[in-house]
Amino acid sequence: MKLIRNRLLLGGIAAAVLIADQLSKLWVVNHLTLYTSIDYIPWLRPILLFTYVTNTGVAFGMFPQLGDLFAVLNILIVVGIFIFEHSLSSDDLWTRLSLGLITGGAIGNLIDRFVRGSVVDFLDFNFWPLYNWGIFNLADASIVMGVILLLIVSFFLERTEMAEAPADA
Repeated sequence: MKLIRNRLLLGGIAAAVLIADQLSKLWVVNHLTLYTSIDYIPWLRPILLFTYVTNTGVAFGMFPQLGDLFAVLNILIVVGIFIFEHSLSSDDLWTRLSLGLITGGAIGNLIDRFVRGSVVDFLDFNFWPLYNWGIFNLADASIVMGVILLLIVSFFLERTEMAEAPADA
């Protein structure tokens, strides 16, 4: 029962990220003008603007000439995550959470590539260390958070396993 609940966690997190991502992009496409910055939250203007841009590359506008390759890589990553998820123990909640964030973000950007031909980006942060950072979306943020969480989980899992391993005589 615990294993089923934990497996549903990955899918539930991925679905929540996907829905939030697609709804936010739909709002951007319907309410913002391409390449125009708007401060919908005036008191955050020095920090956050909403700037509608399209992106054929990977996160933050990098490698725009490789859009088709990234679509194929997204598909392989999502398939790989679902295969890898079956090898996790029933107690590996944090890994499933991080994989759900990555999966939802990858599918959200993949949908954009197939439906629109490019990814919709709109979050434009302007503060250190993100000053003049690339414009991104909720899917990109979710992928980055998922990868960071996965690295943290892997680091602590490795340290725990090393601490629990019997010392050689």
